[in-house]
Amino acid sequence: MRVAVLVAVVAAVGTALPRPGLFPYGPGRGDARLRAGDDESSPGLPLRRALRLYGRAARRLYVGTNGIISTQDFPRETQYVDDDFPTDFPVIAPFLADLDTSGDRGNIYYRQDESPDVLDQAVGYIQAGFPSTTGSFLPTNAFITTWEDVGSYRELSQDAEPSEKLNTFQAVIAYDAEDTYTIFLYPEGGLQFLGTRPKESYNVQLELPARVGFSRGDGDDPKRDGLFHSLASSEQALRNLERESNVGVPGVWVFHVGSTSPLEHVEPGGGRGQSPDVPPSATRHGAHQTSTELPAWQGLEATSGERGGEGIVPRGLPVSPRQEQSHRLHPGGAQQSYSANPSSYSSGQHGVGVEEDEHFNPDVFTYSAASKETCAQHHRHCSPHAFCTDYATGACCHCRATYYGNGHQCLPEGAVHRLNGKVSGSLLVGRESSTFQDVDLHAYIVGSDGRAYTAISGVPQPAGRALLPLLPIGGLFAWLFALEEPGSENGFSITGAEFTQSLEVTFYPRGETVHITQTAEGLGPDNYLSLKTHIQGQVPFLPENTKVHITPYEELYHYSSSADAGNPVVNPCHDGSHACEEPARCQPGVGMEYTCVCSAGYRRDGRGCRDVDECSEGLSHCGPFTTCRNEPGSYRCECRGGYRLAEDGQTCVPLAPVTNPCEDGSHPCAPGDRARCLPRAGGPPACQCLPGYTGDGIHCSDVDECAENPCHPAAVCYNTPGSFSCHCQPGYEGDGFQCTHGRTRQLTPCQHDQLYPRAVPPGPSPVGGGHVPQCDEEGGYRPLQCHGSTGYCWCVDAAGQEIAGTRTAPGSTPPRCGSPAGSMQQLTPCEHERLYPRAVPPGPSPVGDGHVPQCDEEGGYRPLQCHGSTGYCWCVDAAGQEIAGTRTAPGSTPPRCGSPEPTERPATMCERWRQSLLEHYGGSPRPDQYVPQCEAGGEFTPLQCHGDSGYCWCVDQNGREVQGTRSEPGTTPPCLPSVAPPRVRPSPRPDVSPPATGTFLLYAQGQQIGYLPLNGTRLQKEAARTLLSLHGSIVVGIDYDCRDKTIYWTDVAGRTISRASLESGAEPETIINSGLISPEGLAVDHLRRAMFWTDSGLDKIERARLDGSERRVLFDTELVNPRAITVDPVRGNLYWTDWNREAPKIETSTVNGANRRVLVNRDIGLPNGLTFDPFSKLLCWADAGTKHLECTFPDGTGRRIIQNNLNYPFSIISYANHFYHTDWRRDGVIAVDKETGSFTDEYLPEQRSHLYGITAVYPYCLGARK
Repeated sequence: MRVAVLVAVVAAVGTALPRPGLFPYGPGRGDARLRAGDDESSPGLPLRRALRLYGRAARRLYVGTNGIISTQDFPRETQYVDDDFPTDFPVIAPFLADLDTSGDRGNIYYRQDESPDVLDQAVGYIQAGFPSTTGSFLPTNAFITTWEDVGSYRELSQDAEPSEKLNTFQAVIAYDAEDTYTIFLYPEGGLQFLGTRPKESYNVQLELPARVGFSRGDGDDPKRDGLFHSLASSEQALRNLERESNVGVPGVWVFHVGSTSPLEHVEPGGGRGQSPDVPPSATRHGAHQTSTELPAWQGLEATSGERGGEGIVPRGLPVSPRQEQSHRLHPGGAQQSYSANPSSYSSGQHGVGVEEDEHFNPDVFTYSAASKETCAQHHRHCSPHAFCTDYATGACCHCRATYYGNGHQCLPEGAVHRLNGKVSGSLLVGRESSTFQDVDLHAYIVGSDGRAYTAISGVPQPAGRALLPLLPIGGLFAWLFALEEPGSENGFSITGAEFTQSLEVTFYPRGETVHITQTAEGLGPDNYLSLKTHIQGQVPFLPENTKVHITPYEELYHYSSSADAGNPVVNPCHDGSHACEEPARCQPGVGMEYTCVCSAGYRRDGRGCRDVDECSEGLSHCGPFTTCRNEPGSYRCECRGGYRLAEDGQTCVPLAPVTNPCEDGSHPCAPGDRARCLPRAGGPPACQCLPGYTGDGIHCSDVDECAENPCHPAAVCYNTPGSFSCHCQPGYEGDGFQCTHGRTRQLTPCQHDQLYPRAVPPGPSPVGGGHVPQCDEEGGYRPLQCHGSTGYCWCVDAAGQEIAGTRTAPGSTPPRCGSPAGSMQQLTPCEHERLYPRAVPPGPSPVGDGHVPQCDEEGGYRPLQCHGSTGYCWCVDAAGQEIAGTRTAPGSTPPRCGSPEPTERPATMCERWRQSLLEHYGGSPRPDQYVPQCEAGGEFTPLQCHGDSGYCWCVDQNGREVQGTRSEPGTTPPCLPSVAPPRVRPSPRPDVSPPATGTFLLYAQGQQIGYLPLNGTRLQKEAARTLLSLHGSIVVGIDYDCRDKTIYWTDVAGRTISRASLESGAEPETIINSGLISPEGLAVDHLRRAMFWTDSGLDKIERARLDGSERRVLFDTELVNPRAITVDPVRGNLYWTDWNREAPKIETSTVNGANRRVLVNRDIGLPNGLTFDPFSKLLCWADAGTKHLECTFPDGTGRRIIQNNLNYPFSIISYANHFYHTDWRRDGVIAVDKETGSFTDEYLPEQRSHLYGITAVYPYCLGARK
């Protein structure tokens, strides 16, 4: 009856599972409904019959909102929802993500069921996934959970609309008293979103993909920690859940998850039965993995001779007792090919095929139920990387996913394999006899590339050359470890690591014949295959320097015809029934005889072997100045300081002084003031131009930095060899990169006129060209003034006004002018400008005609200035300079300038934090969620309480809990303002202390900035600490100004950009607090004294000076989700990422916004992190979509992958030969080697929460240190 149902189920489904294809569910079937909410779980549902998960009995099940089922109650979602497998508790996860059914967005149904229609539907899918093992499986119970039209969690705010993307999926657990199976079902169109945003991300646009799979959850058992099975955890794998299957029905996935017999791991279904409309390539088994498969013989074509008339015809007969047994257990099976598909080979390639003996008769074997092997009895014969399955005819071992083999021995897929062995024999080479005994054979096989290398050393000539044409010796290794195409197996999957191969090679036309026997003796340490080879016969003689061409040939592997015998004799060494104990090796003898042999370095101990301690027993051959270290089966000699091992590996010789070209001056690099010499082990030194120079390191020329206008507009740039300097013009103060009007000493009117000469001098008699007045030592007007070009002279008063009647003509005697009256009051700059307006007003934005400033009663500039003729208005500072961003157009409301009114005070830290959390909670926090309480003036209320929990504590003026004041529910601590911490802050701040000197990392982690020092490139994790606490903030972007030793950061909660000096006692300072929505990436240009940032809420990239002035928008078009941004200050280039899911890209422009262009827009997904490496001049990024860390030259050429297996990177920085990135799956800082791409270190803060931006702080400025 149920077999008929299986056929109906499989045949009824087309290319996708329609929603009616789900198991029946809903109130009409008696389902319970999980209450709506964000993080809900059902009560423990007692099961009518216990099921098994990972071999453990479970009598209750819990259903959670977030797409999971467990055998125990859930922890809070923050402990698992954003993390990868494994989890700390048992999990069945058809779609683990941050889901939310609040506001009647979807339903979650669950029930137990024993109805025949449900059980029949379940057994149909299960038998399709496990056709060979579930023929007699009849489930007695089922547990069905359905997530119908559920949405992802969204931060609700007044203007936020719920997402219209909803998901529907189902999980069915079917079981009897012995076995438990799980079925995941994904109907067509059921997965409309593939990930959810972490709650801590606030308004940072970022999604973590869902996870699908199982976890045993042994958080309290370190021996089992990490046992899990992952089906999908990337966007591409999640998309394939609807389209693919492991039972032949798209959208349906079956797993064996528990059994009374030992079942350590989840077994994915692998049935070959597919729907007629589903192509075979649409079925995958196990976890989603991507590999590039090449033919097994690719790259092994051999050309080594000129004797084109000679050929090789090998004939072989490999014998494997386990192989024979395996085929007896499955009589009637179709013939399979264990090679790469021959049709995929081009002509000239070697073909490998496998043929079964045509006389093989499967009917000669009979079995007795009383004597058949079972997993309970013989599972120890399986590999540690295999699982055992009971069949009607006996037990069988199967390698787990990501491994391959015959079940008794399993090797990891894609690994490089090595083979060690000995070769003995005697050969007649031409007419000369040659004998060799136990010479070394080594083979190296790279299956993923289709390459195999074989070397036999120590064979005497001429036999050494004569062995070269014996390619079948190495051909065995290619067959053993070839990539497996669908429907095919390589040699190791048939024979394992214990077999005997016999082959005969004949050379034509003379008919020389060689017999070769190769015996594999199992896997040794590090999975090295041990092999003995015996060669006997005659081979052609090859003269020296002769080339031999081997024409393409085919190797055919046959099963032994001894299968015709009713009870074949199988040596115990071959079937594993010997009594030898590890590490003893079974040596087969005649018939059923065998001996247990100990390898060198071991001593016989009963049936096994024990290690010999050569060091303590005086058996080592270590020489003087050495230390002997015992190892299993061997020993090693280590040299003391100042010595190195000699070639024999046992004696030590003094270290020869190593010459360093960089020290002795023999390097080819440019002089030391232009280039640095970098020694490299085993090779010539590298030459690198110093910052400020350009070239290949051997020839370095000076870079004219002044050509890029790095200085302030009111400064002069002076280029120097390897550097440059900026000097403010007279009347300005600053470092040349930032110049302002002198404020320590105001300009006198005379000095002001010298800087800004008037077009026409005052007085009744114009004299033509502009006059530059002469000033005395104190800045006052000299009483006698003469025009430089016309020769007119006249007397002036203290204000510089011409005294009527004193002017003399050119060539005449100048007038006699006395000291100006000192009773006249000196004019202020504003009053002076009113008397002598300039043609163009000061400031960065001229308005055309001359502007006459408005002065207050004391002669100072009024904060609001308006142009009399144009109608423009703007705010000015005390020096009359326009404040950037305040100018308003004619007819609009003028800006509000000057100190704000008391009613307009900025929001305090408490108020900003409270408002941010209220928005985060959707405007109405739950009773168990904490919201800070603020006083009327904005300060933190001294007594703070947590929702309805009853817990209360005292806080200081910054909202930090006062240690020892937290009280239990029902009591409150005495937090009177009179005993609260003082309002006057200590100096330096208790939460900010200057870091030590040297290079260190700064990282953003929510409401704090962390400090992580470096020792070279290693992370000094024990010295890590919090550098700055910023309650109420969510710090995302972070960068460092090396000149002022100041850190800058963006805050998406407060919508601000702030900074703080690393000097002792410095206070944080907000420099931009308006016009921002979601400021994320931040970059500081220490040369131009400018900063750049991205805003993913406004889709803008902006620029401002480091004090927040002169702010302007660089780009506000063709941006969707701008995130990371970085700058190359020396070359004046800007780079940023846009992780628009439809068209992600990396762009560049100059720092002024010119020459915008796309650098990278292919093969990228979610480019979160971006850094410019000042050492290698490379632009590098970390991609959370492709999981790649890649680099390219600044022009987009030379792109290469550094690491292709990142978790979920957010931000990245480069330092020396390492990259450091923050990771949202690990919640830590990860170190990656630039050259090898390997992960070298990680730091996981004790406080687990997501890390955002990261930057490196150097003890000097890169590009400016000479």
